[in-house]
Amino acid sequence: MALPSSSQRFPLLNVLLWGNTVALSWVWGLGLFFSVQFTVEFGLKGLLTFLIPNCLGLFLFGAVTDVIAKRYPGSESLATFFNNWSRPFRLVFFLYQIIAISLTFFALIRYGWQPLGLHPDSLYLPLTALIILAGGILFGEEFSIRRIKYSHAAFLALILLCVVIIIAELGSPYFRGIARPGLFSTHDLNFWGYVIPICIGFLVGPWLDLQQWQRAIQMRRENTSITASYAVGALIFGAILLFHGILALWAMEGGASKYIQMGLADYPYAESLLTRVFSAPPANPWLLGAYLTFLSGCILTTLDSGYIALRWFLQSNASKSQHPIFSLIPERLISSPIPPMILCALIAVTGAAIGIELEYFMIFFATFFVGYSVLAIGRAFMNGPVNVIPQVKMFCIGSTAVVIFAYGYFLHQPIFQILASLLPLGYVVWLLFKPFVGEDFTTGGEELEQPSVASVVPLTPVNTVLTPAPTGTHDISGHFEDKWFVHTFIATYADTNSVGNVYFGMYAMWVGKTRELLFNRLMPKFNLKETPFYILTRSFEHKFVRETREFETVSVKIRVAGHNRKFATLEHEVYDSTGSLLGKGSQSLLFVSSTDYKMIDIPNDVMTAFLAYS
Repeated sequence: MALPSSSQRFPLLNVLLWGNTVALSWVWGLGLFFSVQFTVEFGLKGLLTFLIPNCLGLFLFGAVTDVIAKRYPGSESLATFFNNWSRPFRLVFFLYQIIAISLTFFALIRYGWQPLGLHPDSLYLPLTALIILAGGILFGEEFSIRRIKYSHAAFLALILLCVVIIIAELGSPYFRGIARPGLFSTHDLNFWGYVIPICIGFLVGPWLDLQQWQRAIQMRRENTSITASYAVGALIFGAILLFHGILALWAMEGGASKYIQMGLADYPYAESLLTRVFSAPPANPWLLGAYLTFLSGCILTTLDSGYIALRWFLQSNASKSQHPIFSLIPERLISSPIPPMILCALIAVTGAAIGIELEYFMIFFATFFVGYSVLAIGRAFMNGPVNVIPQVKMFCIGSTAVVIFAYGYFLHQPIFQILASLLPLGYVVWLLFKPFVGEDFTTGGEELEQPSVASVVPLTPVNTVLTPAPTGTHDISGHFEDKWFVHTFIATYADTNSVGNVYFGMYAMWVGKTRELLFNRLMPKFNLKETPFYILTRSFEHKFVRETREFETVSVKIRVAGHNRKFATLEHEVYDSTGSLLGKGSQSLLFVSSTDYKMIDIPNDVMTAFLAYS
């Protein structure tokens, strides 16, 4: 008898542990340091405006993925969904992670180390980056996704200790800073030029974060409530940002405005404010040490999470890909997260050396990735082709949004910042709901290539109409069970291979035969010589679950899973006589004119025949 796991014995403890690691993995450089910037500019109201959408987006991600995970039974339901759903977004996931990790490296170097004034930069800058890089890789190698919740529990204890030391050293002046007004009014259009992009970016941002997907999948495997864990994570994350923002208000109350730097386009930059305040002579070693430890703990828990997530993502894709590059480059090199982490460190060091600011990284999360995030959310709930996305169009819209936002930022025209964030959102809504949506989710080759006559396989023989012939238990031409069309038969010697198991190719032939019978049942007057259209198989996939043998009774079920203007999707399942699943899969059908073989909309005859079963 197997012993219950810790998650089964202590479900509440597991929720708290997972909630904590969710929070710490989301406290990356953007949230940690831009909370200071926004608080200095707009006061406590600005801090809450920044904090609430951030926490809400994190919680909603957990709640929605919990719903997705419960669509199907089993601990691997969310992992299976992610493997299929994320396929067209793999490059975007990778780019998102690279920019997020680079930003986090950069933020700690630029705002946690450079204000200390250690010289020469050419010596200390690469050494500091190396220390941060080594720490992230070390903790990432030491802890897997199953054990990271324990290491992050220790990090949270260290962070809380630093918070207690800082508040105890500052005393009541820390809390009096809450009443400190910001440098700018929240009634100014500049405020909304930040708030609207922040709300849009943070509400959909977690959907492209590999760290969050990996956590949600592992929670599902451990039978831990994803919704509850992300609710706890959102609260812990919000508490950390609230502490850091109020600390900035305390500094401003004490006259720290002299440490605000004026940068490009005459913008004030205050992300390094607290490091400058705590390191200014006469420095309090307890305050400075506690604050730098607080920053390091928050950053390292993001970097080790990023390392583990990249390793999971790269190894998964390397093991499944058939790309010829894997025959030229060792798989261990391609699947290792160390080269991407080194790239992130180099980007961060270069950015810190030339003196750019956090906002230059932030622009991508408020514009470029918004469209991909919204499209990913939409396609998690909409039926349709899932193998491709309109990459060129999405890239052009995202790049245009980045440029528009940059113009608005540098020219002090917040209306352009707002429009830039809304542009990808509006385009994706149009892309998902426009009447000819199917055309955007095909490859160029599929639209231009004309199928040859030889590739047109008739679904039924000319003028052949099968008639029901009861045999006592079932109809040999198939029958309907709700919306599933079922064909039952007995596997024989001709279906097997040399060792007596059914040959793998027979499953596809069985599905094809069942599809023929389905079309014959619903369109009995179909005539290949007179038809104005042909039905072609666009794609076919089948997952083998278990094997079967000679003389086993097999049932093939097939149904219409979805359709749009151009394509129809069929799902199939194969069972044995005990009701055990042998395999399942899907296929996509397209329709072409019988005269010139050009792709056409789904014919009315087909729509009418299948409408009751779709």
